[in-house]
Amino acid sequence: MAVLVNPANAANTETTLKDVQSAARAMRLQIQIFNASTSREVDAAFASFGRERPDALFVGQDGFFNSRRLQLANMAARYAVPMTSGSRDIAEVGGLMSYGGNITDAYRQMGVYAGRILKGATPADLPVVQAQSTWGTHQMHKRRSCMMQHGEQE
Repeated sequence: MAVLVNPANAANTETTLKDVQSAARAMRLQIQIFNASTSREVDAAFASFGRERPDALFVGQDGFFNSRRLQLANMAARYAVPMTSGSRDIAEVGGLMSYGGNITDAYRQMGVYAGRILKGATPADLPVVQAQSTWGTHQMHKRRSCMMQHGEQE
């Protein structure tokens, strides 16, 4: 399994790799990490997929990857690599699937926190709130297309 992360976003990359490596160990999967912080580096990562043929690609959540989601979806289709992400936007343009917290709810909660701080609350006084809803998106037609390209049956 390939994992694409943006080294320019060090904190997010570190968290993503820690979580992915832990899950991979538990599932006895080998992962290969690819770094990209430019469009050319994204192209180079996918070009190596043509040689190395990973079974799947997980794209870390990152603003750069979200802004390049069409490039990622097109390259994943070109190289017939099923692509997943925690970003719903990537699944909606052609990634196989995504799963994560509801970003709209997270932004709403940030607004609530900002309002409380502006009214005099200190951050230490604010409760830690866990996501109340999650979402999942999948592209069944993409899955079928990838399977047909590999000669598999459902």
